[in-house]
Amino acid sequence: MSKLWKFKPCDEALAEELFHTLEDIPRPLAALLAQRGCKTAEELEEFMNSSLGALRDPFELPDMDKAVERIWRALTTGEKITVFGDYDADGICSTALLTRVLRALGGDVEAFIPNRLDDGYGFSSDSLATCIEQYQPTLIVTVDCGTNSADSVEKAKELGVDVVITDHHEPDSSIADAVAVVNPKRVENHPDSILAGVGVAFKLCHALVKAGRDADRPSAALIDLKDYLDFVAVATVTDMVPLLGENRILVRAGFQALENSKWAGWNALKKLAGVTGTIETAHAGFTFGPRINAAGRIGRADAALELFLTDLPARADEQARFLDAANRERQDIEKEIVREAFEEIDATFDETKDFGIVIAREGWHIGVIGIVASRLVQRYGRPVAVIGMDGDCGRGSCRSIDAFNLLDGLNACSGLLKQFGGHAMAAGLELELKNLEAFKEQFNAYAAGQLKGNDLQPVLEIDCAIQLAEADAALMDGLKRAGPFGQDNPEPVWAILGVNVADSRILKEKHLKLALSDGNTRIDAIGFNMAEKLPAGPVDIAFTLQENSWNGRTTLQLNLKDLRPAGH
Repeated sequence: MSKLWKFKPCDEALAEELFHTLEDIPRPLAALLAQRGCKTAEELEEFMNSSLGALRDPFELPDMDKAVERIWRALTTGEKITVFGDYDADGICSTALLTRVLRALGGDVEAFIPNRLDDGYGFSSDSLATCIEQYQPTLIVTVDCGTNSADSVEKAKELGVDVVITDHHEPDSSIADAVAVVNPKRVENHPDSILAGVGVAFKLCHALVKAGRDADRPSAALIDLKDYLDFVAVATVTDMVPLLGENRILVRAGFQALENSKWAGWNALKKLAGVTGTIETAHAGFTFGPRINAAGRIGRADAALELFLTDLPARADEQARFLDAANRERQDIEKEIVREAFEEIDATFDETKDFGIVIAREGWHIGVIGIVASRLVQRYGRPVAVIGMDGDCGRGSCRSIDAFNLLDGLNACSGLLKQFGGHAMAAGLELELKNLEAFKEQFNAYAAGQLKGNDLQPVLEIDCAIQLAEADAALMDGLKRAGPFGQDNPEPVWAILGVNVADSRILKEKHLKLALSDGNTRIDAIGFNMAEKLPAGPVDIAFTLQENSWNGRTTLQLNLKDLRPAGH
């Protein structure tokens, strides 16, 4: 399906004012940052040069004082502490981060990650029982989970175990009655509400170290929290929270830490993936994140946790290889499910009738169906539910498009579901086999009511149109300072209109390689999986600007997002 190009609005007068005020900012970058909310030279300067010194006091978070007091009491009296996390990259990195910091502060600390397939999600009663049986703690500190786990916290109390919760998920009406619930979303419009679970865990570490130094505790004085920011950076990117404000500060500093990491696990992952030099958002999202998540998806999240807790390079290499193999296994499973899903949907798909797609099959692996659902959304441009059946019951993952709120759709079908939850763009569900066909019909009917008559053509949002000569080293350097880019601060997409194709060829029968020229400037462009768009004349192009390193030489390259005949 062809894409509709949509140019984002920009206050051109403000962009020109910023450009003339700041000498080292290229005109396209001034326009981009004006478009993204910078209204004064001071705001633009702060955005470009933000540092860790701009982080807010961690004690601004609710219950932080209670959490710090209880944890320091456990540290000083030698209590057994267990850090309880989740099996995704955010939960695993949060667990490793807090476990390492508490051990560095002198704690008797173990880490626990539930098994996705056996224990289910979050701070559940089953996971709690396993955790206590395994480690016999007197204090559990959760990361990335627990806010609404009231029953589990009460059960822990009955067993004589205190619980401190750190989390970033939305509270409901039954917030757990823990010693402390450190969650910025308990406070309406709290500035830290955009933090990932790892961000909240880092705030706890910051508060613990700060309190320890104020109390002249030697262990706190020896900790440099910058050493731990690699965990924060990767988990923040993979959890898809807004890469703005403090998240952007933490990720930028974390990428710098990751380039020369102190930890054997990160170095093993980098070596295995062939990552050297500057770390970018793509490394976190597409190189490290999938390997960390793969372990949890196939039921062995503890392997990723061990990777990050070992200080032995040989053991780290071994665990990194396991994660890499798990990721390849996950990819193979995913490819097969995607193939089966495409085949089944394509056999009957009618874009005039099918507005909400539900597809289910016995044995589909619940660890990968969320990824499959995303692939189906990309292909069909419709909200999708993919369900793995296990006998009479099924568990599903749902993904959506901007025009459709998933939770509203699932609420409309709630009488057919055992349970469901999530948010507008992603959700999960459970249902019984006897209700599957009725759910397919009802979900599609509700989606049709919301989407029928809408233009569902995919949209490519473009930040600014520029001249070919402006795609230069100065813009590239400015983009590096404006990054890192990610969720809610996406990598800029530029457009050049009416540019000539000086040379073109097909690589590996599927990629498009172009040399573009305006008569004065010439630059290479690559369009992955765009061979069918081989142009016959002048073109309009949409692209991101990147550096391409090959044989020790670095050049600028346009990474094409789309192209069309000029003047289309």
